[in-house]
Amino acid sequence: MPADGSPPPRLCGADHGSLRPRRAPLAGAPAGPSAGVDGARGRAAHPGRGRRAAAHRVRQHLWHAGGGVMRGSGKQRDAQAIAHHYDVSNEFYALFLDPLMLYTCAYYREPDGKLEQAQEDKVDLVCRKLRLQPGETMLDIGCGWGGLSIWAAQHYGVKAHGVTLSRAQAEWAQARIKREGLEGRCVVEHRDLRDIPEGARYDKIAAIGVIEHVGIANYRAFFGRVRDMLNDGGLYLNHGIHHEFHWKHTSQTDFLYRYVFPNGDLSGVTETLTEMERAQWEIVDVENLRLHYARTCRHWVERLEARADEARALVGEQIYRTWRLYLTCSSVAFHGGSIGLWQMLLRKQWDPAGPTEPTTREDIYS
Repeated sequence: MPADGSPPPRLCGADHGSLRPRRAPLAGAPAGPSAGVDGARGRAAHPGRGRRAAAHRVRQHLWHAGGGVMRGSGKQRDAQAIAHHYDVSNEFYALFLDPLMLYTCAYYREPDGKLEQAQEDKVDLVCRKLRLQPGETMLDIGCGWGGLSIWAAQHYGVKAHGVTLSRAQAEWAQARIKREGLEGRCVVEHRDLRDIPEGARYDKIAAIGVIEHVGIANYRAFFGRVRDMLNDGGLYLNHGIHHEFHWKHTSQTDFLYRYVFPNGDLSGVTETLTEMERAQWEIVDVENLRLHYARTCRHWVERLEARADEARALVGEQIYRTWRLYLTCSSVAFHGGSIGLWQMLLRKQWDPAGPTEPTTREDIYS
């Protein structure tokens, strides 16, 4: 599929059939494609013994994707969900992600921009929106492989603290921090947000790709907890997926909800902003990056297809095709507008004299 901004192909014919599971799951498991996905050319090959465990864990990713940071189901289930999602294999994700290992929407400043540059531009956009200054402290909630934390420490001189529920991600990030010589300026921990000490305070906070997994019922508690951890007047950037107000059910959106976000909730933008205001945040800026995510997913598909043999060797034919379909459906949904990607910049209200940062966007986009 082209990543040049042209519309993604429609899923039709046999592709629609591939959105349905082939057989019932094991007792106690959620309904879904536990045995892989049929495609236009028939059943996938049975994975070899050496790939079976990895393939099973990637399948589990499709059920437990995200695993909220504030879900009512508790810390243990959240940790298990994230482990299923991200502890499969760092090598598998490295096949199609950029060198920073960013598994979230990129930001394309150029019409023909490449994924690597667009992901660097995304983390830099986040840093500029937060108006990071040398010596400030920044918390990176759900930091993944630490890309934002490492970038902020390297290029903005902050003391960055990232937390993730994935042990594999934390270990990868810690190794990179050591290679880059950033010890003392950047740390990534395998830790639940709720285990950060109550008295911890930060100048700036970011949550990139987290809100989808918090659970709508937990928004108020989550936004309140983030606000409590922020110093007076501090900025918080929330970057996440939301669905449109007039939500339309299609084969693509049903696939995403059933197979990709079963443990997560996608809210509308208005509902999210309302909960933010109820938590006493000042809403500073809201930006829609929907088409950027459509292109990001197309780039991921192209990169995965280009290394298909390596992917099959790691996880087998079934999982390779399931992932390819999942990323394709994501691109279609973002392109069509049934789901979108929004960055929301918030301030912890404090001084009636007003903010000290610039009152225009020119410094962000210049």
